[in-house]
Amino acid sequence: MTAIVLVHGLWADGSCWSETITELRALGHDPVAAQLSLQSMEDDIAAVRRVLTTFDTGEPVLLIGWSYGGAVITNAARGQDSVAALAYVAAFAPDEGESVRDISRRRTGSLLPEHIRTTEDHHSYIDRRAYGKVMAADAAEERTALAAAVQKFPRLGIDTAPSGSPAWRTLPTHYLIAAEDRALPAATQRELAARMGAETVEWPTGHGPMYSRPKDLALYLDRIVKNSMGGGSSRTR
Repeated sequence: MTAIVLVHGLWADGSCWSETITELRALGHDPVAAQLSLQSMEDDIAAVRRVLTTFDTGEPVLLIGWSYGGAVITNAARGQDSVAALAYVAAFAPDEGESVRDISRRRTGSLLPEHIRTTEDHHSYIDRRAYGKVMAADAAEERTALAAAVQKFPRLGIDTAPSGSPAWRTLPTHYLIAAEDRALPAATQRELAARMGAETVEWPTGHGPMYSRPKDLALYLDRIVKNSMGGGSSRTR
């Protein structure tokens, strides 16, 4: 049986995966969403590794990262024997010594700089009125309004942490490119996927397909489990 662990990005929490979890459960899986503090990369890596300890010994894990979550799984999977494969969803995939900020500065075109707001105690958030436009313009307005309302406030500078040796060098890797992304340019995603040698798909969707296409996303992850990992569902249907 294969376990599925979902890792969210900045300005989000584990609830971003709610509909995807429902769809994965309908396909016979028991996915788990990690909850990141977004206070430091080190803490977030530890949070994912903590989730990995909750599965039975020998149960392979498909570890999925969205956006900043891609940088987290790149490091969290290192040295973890249970992780059998990685999947990146419109995600940052740093090489050793590289940070999320380094990658984000490769190209212009992201709407994030225009709509990020900061607090007096050095945290950030996306202007709630613009959240949908930035994160998932193709999703229902009510869904992105909910995401905006529950967004977590990352500590400023969390995106500057340099990556360690990336787990994607040694693990089977998949990448879902969001061709209409307004947060992480699709051209950058294509470069990251090519550098990793990832098995790649490209969808005409925004940065957050879990908001706009949760059923399609669940089917995509299910196919990875069944076709690439030789696994089936993690519970009896």
